[in-house]
Amino acid sequence: MHRTYSMRQSRAPTASQLQSPPPPPSSTKSGRFFGKGSLGHALRRNAGGAFGPDLAKKLSQLVKMEKNVMRSMELVAKERMEVAQQLSLWGEATDEDVSDVTDKIGVLLYEIGELEDQYVDRYDQYRVTMKSIRNIEASVQPSRDRKQKITDQIAQLKYKEPNSPKIVVLEQELVRAEAESLVAEAQLSNITREKVKAAYIYQFDALREHCEKVAIIAGYGKHLLDLIDDAPVTPGETRAAYDGYEASKAIIQDCEDALTNWVTSNAAVSSKLSTRSRNLSQRRRNTIRAREEGHDLSHQDVPLNDNGSWVQQQQGVRMDSDAEEEEEEEEERHSALGSDGGMNGESRGRTQEILAA
Repeated sequence: MHRTYSMRQSRAPTASQLQSPPPPPSSTKSGRFFGKGSLGHALRRNAGGAFGPDLAKKLSQLVKMEKNVMRSMELVAKERMEVAQQLSLWGEATDEDVSDVTDKIGVLLYEIGELEDQYVDRYDQYRVTMKSIRNIEASVQPSRDRKQKITDQIAQLKYKEPNSPKIVVLEQELVRAEAESLVAEAQLSNITREKVKAAYIYQFDALREHCEKVAIIAGYGKHLLDLIDDAPVTPGETRAAYDGYEASKAIIQDCEDALTNWVTSNAAVSSKLSTRSRNLSQRRRNTIRAREEGHDLSHQDVPLNDNGSWVQQQQGVRMDSDAEEEEEEEEERHSALGSDGGMNGESRGRTQEILAA
């Protein structure tokens, strides 16, 4: 075997990594309380929205489901790298041309596995951003509950004791509660829009880079296949000696150069809007811009750091977040296993909520 070149060894940062530093490792890669099987997936999916304030339950379930997606992608990445190694081992016993090409294809497949593993880390940034919206929703719920509680108390007193002096006091409290609720709702509305845009920019940028690089690898993989002599031979005929070792090495080097030098501005695939879509989108952007010029809301929220670069999180903060998630999952596991519909409840799409009479 002529394993003369491999992309598995440590390399200098690529142009894309220099332009946008990679995020910290995904929080799903450590501290797996439930393991890698379907049990943990089912518990997170079915019990993800069973805890916490009502306002945050649906998004909480989404965050848990995304965690399942990430762990599935981790498994795919790991198994793809194992497949690449097995392909190289199998090809070692074949003819020289097949042996060399399958080894080099194994190198490319291994690189795809590494790209998938890196994609999981960047995907986690999207999930963490969506999780921050869930935390904000949970913080707004108490103000809603307080306003509703005071409203119910006033209605009850007006029914039982219309002349009670407590009604005036409660109405004053209701005014204050409504003011607090208005502020909280406005902040929730503003931050939700900001975070949703940031979260999906993270995801789509990561997805675009991943797909472009996989397409690059696929193209060079097909160039490697051209080195195999597939012309049929007659019984007893000997094939010509294989002389493609330098060519296969050069193809791998070209592939690495293409991956290293890839940046978003050099993306081969572009999404072009039709004239109608472009005009309608521009009209919407003009409306938003006019609204921003008329209302200065910059004092309400701290602007999100969305300058295209990843901010390295402190290790202590990451550990605290992981510990919090593991505690949540442990509570969900006990609750789901103790309930009748914990593991067997399956639903698809949007379900109609039944209002209590």
